[in-house]
Amino acid sequence: MIRVFSSKGRTAAFAVFSICFMTGLAFASVPLYRLFCQVTGYAGTTQRGNEAPGATSAQMKIDFDANTNTRLPWRFTAEQSSQTVAVGARNMAFFNATNRAATEVTGTATFNVTPEQAGKYFTKIECFCFTQQTLKAGESMRMPVIYFVDPKILEDPDTRDIETITLSYTFYPVDSDKASS
Repeated sequence: MIRVFSSKGRTAAFAVFSICFMTGLAFASVPLYRLFCQVTGYAGTTQRGNEAPGATSAQMKIDFDANTNTRLPWRFTAEQSSQTVAVGARNMAFFNATNRAATEVTGTATFNVTPEQAGKYFTKIECFCFTQQTLKAGESMRMPVIYFVDPKILEDPDTRDIETITLSYTFYPVDSDKASS
């Protein structure tokens, strides 16, 4: 008769398995959370798309909010504080960034929309926030975002009364040590 594991051996194997499982779960949690947010619009996470479905007669006001982290020596602003757009139509807004440092600086933008439940209906086709942005000393850049509001927002009981969506960006410096490795 062959004994596969003793009681202590089973406990040790279970502990090793648990450690491996929890380590794997920790590494997978960030991409899984990101996927969850993109699918559900949780925390104001916007969607990504290729083309707008087409304008409806419904209108929506889009407010723009531009911020920079205190460690990033940029001036970052929206060209317009808001737009009134047709739901379903392809729209474009511009943001401006100026590097006030004496050296080249790379930044990356995080974004969200409020109210949060509108996130799953706010879709970006193109956005400066999809990639890191590098500005030379004193350089300014005009950055577009192409977006639409999905007409399904008008059918959802949780969102059909929304009249204004705020699209907010915050630029952060990219750690050059991490970016080069």
